[in-house]
Amino acid sequence: MGLIRRLERDVSHSTYIKIWADTQRELDTMLQREKEEFLQPQEDREKVMKMLATAYVQYLDIFRKLEEAHDHLIHQQKRAAVRQALDGVMGRILEIKREMVALVNSECHSMADILMELQRVPEDIEIPIPKYFIKENLGILQDREKYLQEILLNAGLLEQEPVTAMTLEEGIRVIQVAERARQGRARAAFMRKIYFEEKRQSKKEEQETGKSPDDAATCIQKVWRGHSQRKKTERLREEEMIFLGMSLPPDLEAMSCLQKANVLQGEVQERADFSFRHELKKTEGPHMKETLQDQITQCFLECRHITGRFPDYPPEKTGGSKAIFIEKHPEQVLEELAAKKAKAEAEKKEKEKKGKEAKETAREKKPPKAGKPVVDKSWKMAPSNFLLTLEEGSSQYQVFWENRDNKSDFLQDHDPELIKGEEREEVEEEIRVQVDEVMQEKLLRVKQAMDGETGPQSKAGKEKGDRTPAKKKISELERDLTPDRAIDSLYQELAEEGLVIQVKNVNLSDYIGYYDCLRSIFRETGAQPLPSIPEVRQLVALYGILPLGSQTVHENAPLVKSLLLTGPAGVGKKMLVHAICTETGSNLFSLTPSNTRKYPGREGLIMMLHMILKVGKELQPSVVWIGDTERIYSKGAPNGEQEVNFKRLAKLLPQFLRALKPKDRVLLVGTSRRPFDANLGPFCKVYQKIILIPKPDYLTRFALWKHYILQRGGALTKLLNLNCLAQVSDGFTQGHVVDVVHTVLTELRLLQMARKPLRTAEFVTSLARHDPVYKEEEETFQAWYAKTPLGKAWSTAQAEKEEEKEKKGKGKGKGKK
Repeated sequence: MGLIRRLERDVSHSTYIKIWADTQRELDTMLQREKEEFLQPQEDREKVMKMLATAYVQYLDIFRKLEEAHDHLIHQQKRAAVRQALDGVMGRILEIKREMVALVNSECHSMADILMELQRVPEDIEIPIPKYFIKENLGILQDREKYLQEILLNAGLLEQEPVTAMTLEEGIRVIQVAERARQGRARAAFMRKIYFEEKRQSKKEEQETGKSPDDAATCIQKVWRGHSQRKKTERLREEEMIFLGMSLPPDLEAMSCLQKANVLQGEVQERADFSFRHELKKTEGPHMKETLQDQITQCFLECRHITGRFPDYPPEKTGGSKAIFIEKHPEQVLEELAAKKAKAEAEKKEKEKKGKEAKETAREKKPPKAGKPVVDKSWKMAPSNFLLTLEEGSSQYQVFWENRDNKSDFLQDHDPELIKGEEREEVEEEIRVQVDEVMQEKLLRVKQAMDGETGPQSKAGKEKGDRTPAKKKISELERDLTPDRAIDSLYQELAEEGLVIQVKNVNLSDYIGYYDCLRSIFRETGAQPLPSIPEVRQLVALYGILPLGSQTVHENAPLVKSLLLTGPAGVGKKMLVHAICTETGSNLFSLTPSNTRKYPGREGLIMMLHMILKVGKELQPSVVWIGDTERIYSKGAPNGEQEVNFKRLAKLLPQFLRALKPKDRVLLVGTSRRPFDANLGPFCKVYQKIILIPKPDYLTRFALWKHYILQRGGALTKLLNLNCLAQVSDGFTQGHVVDVVHTVLTELRLLQMARKPLRTAEFVTSLARHDPVYKEEEETFQAWYAKTPLGKAWSTAQAEKEEEKEKKGKGKGKGKK
């Protein structure tokens, strides 16, 4: 059995090794294509957009395959290599998205033509969420969840489910059931014994008398009927065990297999945590020390031969002896310095010549009109922080993994040479520090004996080297206002005050919505592009989930510190906030205006934000959520102490964002159902990205009705017309659909469903009690979005396009005349 499992695991492993190899080849092709196309300036914007969109879709396909390989591979060093490529591809996707947004001044892009050309479906541009975001920190997240639940229970903020004790009658009934089952098993064993005795007797009689054809046919029938009955009984037994909760359904059984695979990954990870540091120090340490000392001594002797004195030993701030280790002799360094000096003088003379020529030509030409500078309209790709990482990962794959034989590696064990290669640099750094101390003392003694110098550096050198940089002004939120308090203490206080809340277990895929082909037609007419529900999912994944989940991506990708989710009531803004936290394992801090009363005054707000910032950075990733954020930026003078507190919080939020650095995986998320009530200027300065969530379209409404009715336990019949419900609910939001389904499908109604099937009228009657999102409200949202910075940029670009078209039309008209 163990051998079979091992063979199955090896086959599975080879499958994902092949996926990794194929994907790596695709990635190499993409990198080569980027070098050829993206580094050259382009004039045609439509061509640029097509190039970017094609690269975006292809990188998403590579991302999906790498994530699948990373999730199923067990070998830890292979997973690390795939992880490097995976993070690089994620970051590159974010960089391309930034370029696309800057090019068309919109978060929404029409990808239908690109998908058709690449023979892809709309689902192929969904953003996959890497599973390692949660898997690698699963134990920490579970412990933190238990700790938070314990704090909330002790504070009385969470109701504990009452544990009911078993009554005497129930206990007797359980004992009776168990005893009857025991007696039944004993009776069955006794009857089986009798059956085998009778069978043995009948066999003896048959051997004596022989068998007739009728007996043979009867025997075959008996065997077949017994086989079919056993299969039927086995199936019924499985159904009964599932019903009693003693066995898992097939889908949950698959989940159990995945959990076993995760346990296996954990065992391999524990097995792979080997260290050869001590062995390297013992075997290679003496040779490293001797080599370093010889190199430093040789360099000092050569410098003295050229300059006439021994150089000063580089201080530890500049890297110590690292500054000495260059692959050039002192003579080469002096030659390079002389060449650089000559080149600088030649460039200076050329600049003077060009300046004189430019002055002479400027006199001849007419001066250009003031106020109209020449703008270079050609597009050029911004420098990337991830292409170098991807190229390094590709070269490492070709060196270490491409031609490796994986068939004999049944245990998926570590590769000692790779571990030694990583640890050798660390050991070398430790030995270098020790060598620096010894060589510094040796250099002092030699300088004292030969040159008569008594100190490590001259006074002037000290003054130059010891200049302290000017102190930067530290904001109030960045100062440590709680130096004597532990993180657990601050976390407990925030939880007791309701500022740390429990995250609902909601995935981004639970936010249901489908692609609407008609939306691309509306965009071609020149209307303001607004995202569909699938595009909302993509934007939330790109700006919220991917940077929070990966430290590498957050530090190097375009930094997004704040995100605003806005739309009518009931479109799922709060659900998306919880989905961001669920997918990344983030803490959720609630800065909803009602919570700010607990910290009145400016000092109280500063202390509250400081604690959130300190705990959020320490326990990152973290999400700081502000519900009804438009109340903080309300127009007009504040009335009452509460609104004054809101205004103070609005002034402190920019400081809060400035305190967040690229290494801090903390995201500020605001939700608003009336953003047009806020003061637009400061509102848009705080939130970098604004996502306007629309009401659901026909396809989405149809899927919502079907999903929530089945989830609630309802049955779909011919009397329940989902098409009619989807049509009638036009203008209503997802929240309305959920509320109607919960109102209609009560426990009593579910019990009556067998004899009284569900009808369309029941849901329509309940739906009529809600108010839909009227066209005026929808237009108000669109008008507000057009006033945001991105909306204004899009309107300006459209106006410029119209002017160019008019000029071209006039030029053609004159040509005809």
